[in-house]
Amino acid sequence: MSDGRIAIVGAGAWGSALAQVIGRAGREVTLIARNPKRDGVVRMARDSAAEHSVVLLAVPSQHLREAASFIALAVDDGTPVVACAKGIEQRTRKFMTEVIAESIPNAQPAILSGPSFAADVLSGLPTAVTVAASEEETAVMLVQSLGSATFRPYHTTDIRGVEIGGAAKNVLAIAAGIVTGRGLGASATAALITRGFAELFRFGAAHGARPETLTGLSGLGDLVLTCSSTQSRNYSYGIALGKGEPPAKDGKLAEGVFTAPVLVEMAKQAGIEMPIATAVADVIAGRTSVDAAIGNLLNRPFKAED
Repeated sequence: MSDGRIAIVGAGAWGSALAQVIGRAGREVTLIARNPKRDGVVRMARDSAAEHSVVLLAVPSQHLREAASFIALAVDDGTPVVACAKGIEQRTRKFMTEVIAESIPNAQPAILSGPSFAADVLSGLPTAVTVAASEEETAVMLVQSLGSATFRPYHTTDIRGVEIGGAAKNVLAIAAGIVTGRGLGASATAALITRGFAELFRFGAAHGARPETLTGLSGLGDLVLTCSSTQSRNYSYGIALGKGEPPAKDGKLAEGVFTAPVLVEMAKQAGIEMPIATAVADVIAGRTSVDAAIGNLLNRPFKAED
């Protein structure tokens, strides 16, 4: 069981918010700024990982392997290492816990995901998320270690379901942003979210995710949040695409940009139809225009709802 000492690697908005909410609950937290070019930071990360009983990796999905490798030699056997990123590694098509398992073989990979904006968590506003680990005892321990009155984690052993919800919703949020940016109306947005969730659900079911996970906080819950607020980087990115404007150069990362092509490739490989995700990937890659992508979706054959 955890002794309440938690290390967080990644001092961006999300890592800082997690450090604040966990620290306010009385746990000992060490926050490490990730900078691969500074040996001192790497050494600090390794030392902190060795001294703490839970490690959170609050770094973008495409940098998670690098962060995990920094601390690999210092992680004690069985230490829970929790991915706090929502995505799929482009180069390998690996989910975040798979990256942790490869980088830190003696760790217990886990994932934290759900409808949560860093600003809300930092402000102490009520937030609920999902924490998943392969062993229920570990998942329960993580909930007890991270939870508080305003930050409420629910536990599950359905790691893959939680990871798929977090990754796919980013792509669909870009689509929702395009609809908003193009001024297509609230009805179109509602349809997009609903049909997008059908795609997410099909993909999840094909990869062994549990239905209750996909319809829960880390699936449907996160999708609704991300598709409805400009606090979402992916939604804001989509709005810019819909307006025909360049995305804001504010240093904020839209994870869905990296996830979209991988998600579509994996769907094709599994024989899963994901027309909305495919349209997003095509627009991002410049293979089609926003108007052409919308026209292709609207002119698809009529069918029964699934």
